[in-house]
Amino acid sequence: MTASLRKIPLLQVGILLFGAAWIWISKVPQESMNQAAPTVPYKGFSAPDFEVTTIQGETVKLSDFHGSPVVLNFWASWCPPCRAEMPALQRIYEEYRNTGLIILAINSTHQDNLPDVKNFIDEFGLIVPVYLDFDGTASNLYQVRALPTTFFIGADGKIQDVEIGGPLSEATIRVKVQDLLARAGLR
Repeated sequence: MTASLRKIPLLQVGILLFGAAWIWISKVPQESMNQAAPTVPYKGFSAPDFEVTTIQGETVKLSDFHGSPVVLNFWASWCPPCRAEMPALQRIYEEYRNTGLIILAINSTHQDNLPDVKNFIDEFGLIVPVYLDFDGTASNLYQVRALPTTFFIGADGKIQDVEIGGPLSEATIRVKVQDLLARAGLR
């Protein structure tokens, strides 16, 4: 047997040992396997909870609104589709705010800046509640990759629908809101 053929079994043993060591090092700790499965931001799943700040500096959590249908809209002041969509969202808010519907306009402040957000609010005369995601925690939790992105969350806390991109028409938002309200028995 030649020397190069004898090296092959040693190489195979080395690869097997390396693979076993890698599996051992990268295994998931048992205590983390015993924890509940994380929520994911997809239709049919529970909406992940998060905390954001109002323009006035108050903090709120999504869970503060449990029991109410929620429209969760991620946007930025520099985003043309967001600018086109916000007037429709504002009109829906004005029409449905006394029904129990909650609209959370989450500014992706980690990609924006506060003076531009305030100018945007003034420019559009917004009364829809605006919340600030300074560090991107909410955006990351909801895996937001495009703006605007809108989640329609039922009163039971489950995501009923997700719209990535936009602008959404007022008619589209209205149909989805009416569905949320009907499912919650609020229509």
